[in-house]
Amino acid sequence: MLGPFLAILSAASFAATNATARRAVLTGTPAQGMVLTNPVGVICFLLVVAATGQITRMAEFPLAAAGWMAGVGILHFICGRYANFRANQSAGTNLTAPVIQLNSVVTLFLAVVLLGEPCTMLQIIGGVTMVSGALIAQRQAPGSRSAARLTFSPRKAEGFLFAVCAALAYGTSPIMTRMALQSTGPSAAVIGGLIAYGAATCVVVGMILFSAALRRNLMLLNSESAPWFICSGVFVAMAQGFLYSAVSVAPIMVVMPLLQLSLVFRLFFSAWLNPEHEIFGSRVIVGSLISLAGASAVAIDTATILHALAFALPQELRGVLAWRI
Repeated sequence: MLGPFLAILSAASFAATNATARRAVLTGTPAQGMVLTNPVGVICFLLVVAATGQITRMAEFPLAAAGWMAGVGILHFICGRYANFRANQSAGTNLTAPVIQLNSVVTLFLAVVLLGEPCTMLQIIGGVTMVSGALIAQRQAPGSRSAARLTFSPRKAEGFLFAVCAALAYGTSPIMTRMALQSTGPSAAVIGGLIAYGAATCVVVGMILFSAALRRNLMLLNSESAPWFICSGVFVAMAQGFLYSAVSVAPIMVVMPLLQLSLVFRLFFSAWLNPEHEIFGSRVIVGSLISLAGASAVAIDTATILHALAFALPQELRGVLAWRI
């Protein structure tokens, strides 16, 4: 039960990250969020590494794996995070979350192409279902009651574009993480996370030193958005930590479907923290649930699903759904 519990905590933390980030970009900028959240992640992971005694094993971490994790940090915590913040700022979490959740489809595709892992027809159908759910959510227009209290006008095209960029970055980084950590063991995952955050923070510092525009942007940081950016950084570090811990004690086929619950948690956190800055409605809810079903079909082992549905599906259909690329 520990693994599923940690996975649910990770899903909730990821949802809280997006809700607090949405609150932050109401008065701040995506660049400010990208700069602030990375040092927060370094501090959080450094505390975990020290508390678990892994700090004495950092010198043993393979150099090649460290290089991969540094790349993960730059792609995930700089490129992906900036795109995520920008998508939230443009259209809100509720409209962009189902699109960003497509990162699991990107991961599946790259796992097949680069790692040679099998892909079943059911997983392909799940990917198409996720895209359909995302498109349904995007077509939500504010209702009369919702429009009356909204204080922003969503820029859907811009939000969709940056959400796709975030999905590509977030979907690629697990493949790089797999390449880095597959020979190091789960106990070294926190060291990998610290390296990833450290590399991203070093790049951020370099950007600040060499970009006058970024320095001017940071000078405009106000006391209203800064605490929310810091909270977002803490929540995402917690989410990563819970995720690493979950996969160390439970199978990935158990952990990954539970992570998709972040779509549901995001609706609750959005209603709590940002009711006047999010689009709500039946299409958002239906689209999120459809994306959740598709994500489950992608993430859960196909044999497990077909075994559970053996009483309801004819043998021929089970054979088609189990077909592998």
